[in-house]
Amino acid sequence: MKFNKDNILYAPLYALLWVLALLPFWVLYLLGDILFFPLFYIVKYRRKLVFENMRASFPDLSDREVKRMEKKFYRHLCDYAVETVKLLHVSDRSVRKRFEMVNIELLQESVDNREQVILMLGHFGNWEYIPSIKIWLDAPEEAALGEVYRPLNNKWFDSFFLKLRSRFGTVNIPKRDVLREMIRYKRNNIPAVIGFMADQTPSRANIYYWTEFLNHKDTPVLTGIERIAKKLGCTLVYTDVIKVKRGYYKIVFEPITKNPSEYGDFELTEMYIRRMEKTIERAPEYWLWTHNRWKHKRLD
Repeated sequence: MKFNKDNILYAPLYALLWVLALLPFWVLYLLGDILFFPLFYIVKYRRKLVFENMRASFPDLSDREVKRMEKKFYRHLCDYAVETVKLLHVSDRSVRKRFEMVNIELLQESVDNREQVILMLGHFGNWEYIPSIKIWLDAPEEAALGEVYRPLNNKWFDSFFLKLRSRFGTVNIPKRDVLREMIRYKRNNIPAVIGFMADQTPSRANIYYWTEFLNHKDTPVLTGIERIAKKLGCTLVYTDVIKVKRGYYKIVFEPITKNPSEYGDFELTEMYIRRMEKTIERAPEYWLWTHNRWKHKRLD
């Protein structure tokens, strides 16, 4: 991290997180259990928004059932937090033990063929570990394996999360640079597997398509994946995440297409949204409900 005032101010926090990351998972989960109570009952971090999002998304559930789901979500959020801190020290061996990569051979084949692959992801389970695909792939040194990210406003936290997300030697591409980088990979025949997360709301200026999502009839969705894939002929792969049990995940790579230009306008976006919806409905407590997903209303 660049040395500046923020580094001095946040140095104690970083030292604490660095020490916590040395603890075994079972101790971290105990700390997560302790963290749950002040987060849920005292701070009440975005609880009103979470309940409203869940209530509208699952109208057939009773308020009691929604509140039960809400509690499960906050417990998972605490698990996500301690698992993410663990990235500072987690070993490749531990990741291999806790994550099962299903159909990873599809990505290996694409890397061998020097293709540019877009992984269609969502904020589900613990997405911070998806870049660990590098330890499962036999890729040439020049290969670009990583993800697109939106820089955080707080420069210290932005640097901290970049450090975590680079743990496996993967690249992190700022959202504003992603098209330029993908074009560079294509022109230079560089194999690439890049994760794109498109389940959150676009800015008002970047809304080009509305659809139904989780019982919300007018939901604006990001369409950048489809536009980039069609422009560059990228291979599209949906990345499903299954939380098997606490601390253990199954990642399933589902091929979508190697020929995105063959699909009509927003057809690939719909395919992603429907798969993301199915993933969430299977275990809704593992999605990131604290995001204000439906803040934009259709004006026409």
